[in-house]
Amino acid sequence: MSSVAEQESAATEGAAYDGLRLRGLTKSFGGFTAVDRLDLDVPRGSFFALLGPSGCGKTTTLRMVAGLEAPTSGSIELAGQDITRTKPHQRPVNTVFQSYALFPHLTIFENVAFGLRRRRVREVRTKVEEMLELVELTTHRGRLPAQLSGGQQQRVALARALINEPEVLLLDEPLGALDLKLRRSMQIEVKRIQTEVGLTFIHVTHDQEEAMTMADTVAVMNAGGIEQLGAPSALYENPQSTFVANFLGQSNLIEGTVIGRSADLVSVDMHGVAVSVPAVRSHADGAKGWIGIRPEKVLVGEPGEELDAPGNTIPGGVVTDVSFVGVSTQYLVRMPWGQELQVFAQNTGRNRLFRTGEQVELSWRPEYAFLLDHDQDASAGAQRVDAS
Repeated sequence: MSSVAEQESAATEGAAYDGLRLRGLTKSFGGFTAVDRLDLDVPRGSFFALLGPSGCGKTTTLRMVAGLEAPTSGSIELAGQDITRTKPHQRPVNTVFQSYALFPHLTIFENVAFGLRRRRVREVRTKVEEMLELVELTTHRGRLPAQLSGGQQQRVALARALINEPEVLLLDEPLGALDLKLRRSMQIEVKRIQTEVGLTFIHVTHDQEEAMTMADTVAVMNAGGIEQLGAPSALYENPQSTFVANFLGQSNLIEGTVIGRSADLVSVDMHGVAVSVPAVRSHADGAKGWIGIRPEKVLVGEPGEELDAPGNTIPGGVVTDVSFVGVSTQYLVRMPWGQELQVFAQNTGRNRLFRTGEQVELSWRPEYAFLLDHDQDASAGAQRVDAS
């Protein structure tokens, strides 16, 4: 699990922090601990994602920030104020749910205006029109929610929440009800809106592609805590645990024995083949580890073929499965030690397709590999469910 020090922003501990700060946040339901002593800083104005499988504690964390669940222990601070026991309607927080929760009998204009009218804010029309322009629904102001598509309804829900100018907008699986194509376009749209308004967005999702597309920072949650936190590219390229390696995309994890360490490189015997891993991508202190390599970083070629990946070449592979998926061809290659490795070869037209049963060699550049603790389960995080 990541330490508090690794998650700290430039602000010093105990000083006023203008973002969201969780300290020792714990939530137990009977004998089950959903969130376990969680420490987290979310900088003001950032797009932050809590990513993890069902039951990891991400939604419970969001509900505690919203005030919909009371923490068992720990504290929640927002913009320097302790809101741990503050009632939900008194918190400068709004939530957008997967279900949209729009008022079916009110027009789009009145749905967006609802919070302002309730608080008797002046210049309602001007503010609503500005918000409708932001979400590109100006021409739909007089329609009812049932007359809009799912993506349009989601934009109305965003506008209704944002018009209240919360310190933090909480997004609870907001795109889960949309079909795949619409979901991808809405990912870009929500990110655009967040950039324009500059508010803090905290997005809860089980969809790793969604989190990596939208968020500046991703916290991968597992068993009530944070497994790793960082920029999406850093988590993907340099995972520090088998859970993160498997949950964020796919990884080949191959058992190996460390045979040497230097300031820059770790040398590993991988079933009789010597391979190298950069020291900064080594997260195993023991004599054994899991060598990790992403499928798209692996090159496949005929025996003896010179591949553009000097340093780690593994002979003796046999193609056991070929799947053509358009942009790439996905291979399974059985290695001499019996393990099947995944290889994703981009379909550029430069290289021929291999067939099942063909002998091949694999290769990858050492700088793409990583080394993980052998005590960790090599299958951790690999089985993902589609529930929130």
